[in-house]
Amino acid sequence: MSRIGKAPIVIPAGVTVKVDGNVVSVKGPKGELSYEFHSDLAVAVEDGHVVVTRPSDDREHRAHHGLVRALIHNMVTGVSEGYKKEMELVGVGYRATSNGQVLELSLGFSHAIYFKFPPEVKVEAKTERNKNPMITLESCDKQLLGQCCAKLRSLRKPEPYKGKGIKFVGEVIRRKSGKSASAK
Repeated sequence: MSRIGKAPIVIPAGVTVKVDGNVVSVKGPKGELSYEFHSDLAVAVEDGHVVVTRPSDDREHRAHHGLVRALIHNMVTGVSEGYKKEMELVGVGYRATSNGQVLELSLGFSHAIYFKFPPEVKVEAKTERNKNPMITLESCDKQLLGQCCAKLRSLRKPEPYKGKGIKFVGEVIRRKSGKSASAK
């Protein structure tokens, strides 16, 4: 049995989980999410827990068992607590300002970049004196939040020589020494 798949998901207070056919809907204080899972698996809500079961030890069933359980757990966590990612802009002259769902970025190109986020993602940009600009993204949908962060990071990935670019807070960039280090 899958260790992840057989673990029941505890439903916190204020969160409701409904299973209709092979669609599970989760509603909580932070939002509402739904997911259509594999038709062979069975998802049941019993006395404050969500349990995912599989019909056989078939390779496909084993693969989907842990996946579906993890996705439902992420949905329950998202609608109850939410997810938050923080990113920072490292580089001279790099700026970020948020205006509703639109983030205006100045990343050293000849033009400003306007990045529009979906309505499920809340964006906030902070700039403090003598510190790197910070971008905070919040959402109840973990997958959508990760996708938005990846798109934002792809605009200017951190480079290994000076470390300039958009990076996650706490991310360690592997640095390279330049030409002068190998000139001996």
